Amino acid sequence: MSVLKKSDGILIGETESVCPLCLSRIKAQKMQYGDDVYLKKTCKEHGDFSVIIWKGDPSYTSWGSKKDAASNIYTLTEVNRGCPYDCGICPDHRQHICCVLLEITNRCNLHCPICFASSGKLNEKDPSLEDIEQWYKLLKEAGGSFNIQISGGEPSIRDDVPQIIKMGKDMGFPFFQLNTNGIRLADDIDYVKSLKEAGLDCVYLQFDSLRDEVWEKIRGKALFSIKDRAIENCAEYGLGVVLVPTLIKGLNTDEIGYILDFAVKKMPFVRGVHFQPVSFFGRYPHGKMERYTLPELLRDIENQTKGKMKVEDFKSATAENSYCSFNGVFILNPDETLKAIRSKRESCCCPSENKSEKARQYVSRKWRGVINKAKAAPRNNNPETLDGFIERIQQYSLTVSAMAFQDAWNLDLDRLKDCYINIVSPDKRIIPFCAYNLTGIDGKSLYRK
Repeated sequence: MSVLKKSDGILIGETESVCPLCLSRIKAQKMQYGDDVYLKKTCKEHGDFSVIIWKGDPSYTSWGSKKDAASNIYTLTEVNRGCPYDCGICPDHRQHICCVLLEITNRCNLHCPICFASSGKLNEKDPSLEDIEQWYKLLKEAGGSFNIQISGGEPSIRDDVPQIIKMGKDMGFPFFQLNTNGIRLADDIDYVKSLKEAGLDCVYLQFDSLRDEVWEKIRGKALFSIKDRAIENCAEYGLGVVLVPTLIKGLNTDEIGYILDFAVKKMPFVRGVHFQPVSFFGRYPHGKMERYTLPELLRDIENQTKGKMKVEDFKSATAENSYCSFNGVFILNPDETLKAIRSKRESCCCPSENKSEKARQYVSRKWRGVINKAKAAPRNNNPETLDGFIERIQQYSLTVSAMAFQDAWNLDLDRLKDCYINIVSPDKRIIPFCAYNLTGIDGKSLYRK
């Protein structure tokens, strides 16, 4: 690839970012070359950096939308050094909280090279139930009824996850999802039952491939049959499952259509597919993989589903930054065809002041389990009554979405200030996800210890 010169491109925006080596805040420019957009920046000490942030149609400028800053945001820290160094959240942040991750362990039964959290040590001490109760109290003070993701590490290593969920439900948090590799859920159906009884709403299942050779490369172990069994066990107890593929260009991006087909076959128990193009933080060095951008994913969805899902069936976010995500909703007809829901353009986002609350409600409504295996309506059932029609739509709808997380190379501080996915840090701060995981090329992190 030839070197891109600023004189050959069009300046379409300016922002701030960080140097991938020293994490110093530096100015950045968005430069358009044909249909592609690059983030270009210069560190006085470490030189020039350029990374693609948008490749092809739909165009970068048509995708974005301007957002007004929300008011009355709960803050715990003052602006001192400026974004991204004052998270906690500081008054420069522009968005209310939608979802909060609680990392209840750093232990894991896998050792994935692309792990956000660099988890895997089995002898580390977990936060106590008292610690987690304090996290819940902090979140209640911050405005309260957020969607909670129980995360890690691999959270199901802990036997007391049902107790953690019940504690949160009793304190008024309405929606819980478990971020998991599914190994224990596949092997221990009694544990699945206890999670359901405690109030778990959704299993956020790591699901990168249908091929074990890909699993072995990404996760170090053949896992497909384990994932399939975990889904079946969740179906027994009516736990909604969202498949979460981490996409690595050239490794599993040719499986997007197959993963979506698999999800459709597993309806109504699989409630969604949430794609995550891989980000270069955690354990993975920057130079090992090629960037995969949201417009590439949109086009691959259309091509690999042979037009069953089209680019125009999806829309950008309106709660978080437009360039962070997209989503679309599809109904399975009795003849196994799919229909995109475009009429009302229902979204997990809303242009109102209360858009994060709308986002929480949307995720809860779309991802929550609606029925267990014994009571599911037949796939080919064609309802004759209005109630039956509504019930079928509730059961046989699939949400397809994506989230493009940021790292030290493509970090745009304008995007970061709009983040509504947060993590509670061990020192009881509320930190946007991409800031918390921000890692320099030498492994240095601003927040993660």
